[in-house]
Amino acid sequence: MNLTLRVWRQDNAEEVGRFEEYEALDISPDMSFLEMLDVVNEGINGNGNEPIAFDSDCREGICGTCSMVINGVPHGGQQGTTACQLHMRHFNDGDTIVIEPWRATAFPVHRDLIVDRTAFDRIQQAGGFISARTGSVPDANATPIAKEDSDLAMDAAQCIGCGACVASCKNASAMLFVAAKVSHLSLVPQGQPERARRALSMVNQMDEEGFGNCTVTGSCEAVCPKEISLDFIARLNREYGMALLKKGSS
Repeated sequence: MNLTLRVWRQDNAEEVGRFEEYEALDISPDMSFLEMLDVVNEGINGNGNEPIAFDSDCREGICGTCSMVINGVPHGGQQGTTACQLHMRHFNDGDTIVIEPWRATAFPVHRDLIVDRTAFDRIQQAGGFISARTGSVPDANATPIAKEDSDLAMDAAQCIGCGACVASCKNASAMLFVAAKVSHLSLVPQGQPERARRALSMVNQMDEEGFGNCTVTGSCEAVCPKEISLDFIARLNREYGMALLKKGSS
């Protein structure tokens, strides 16, 4: 299959970006989206030009670094799929594909399709951890956890921090990311000592980073490659409210 790519090119964070067109020729439908970009970059390199810069690591839907908007939808719009898991069979011969970076004030473009997502790291560092000793594996039944709670905690812990929720939100809100990180630790016994402080610290850091407010449109859940439920945002709101009450009474 032969395709036309309209790709956002930006030399650095200070320069003004622009769209450039490239031909993607003889692309196999079995290729992943990133493999297709690899083929295009080989051609660009062969012509002595700068290849398209994009992030990738695991290419297995685990690391969350393949952050790009494809035809207006983060990760390309296939349910439960990252860009590296998106296959070219979902496109048609002759299609024009528009590829952009995440668009959010808190995620400044570094170069081409690469954005600076260290704002997520700072939110995580503000409270997304526990102080309990984790150096050795405990006995399976040493810390009993209700099945419902353990299942919910695992659902929240699936978040890979890719930022698709932010890219899809009209307000560039990071609530789904923060909700997942706060929720999975609040559901397990090891996360209880810092529970209130964690909710306050991570929400405050999110606000400091410049993310927008959540208006519960549900666009974040729709594009999340791990299908994190919107219900976790409600859980975060409860956690934050209880933390404020606890702080006020202390």
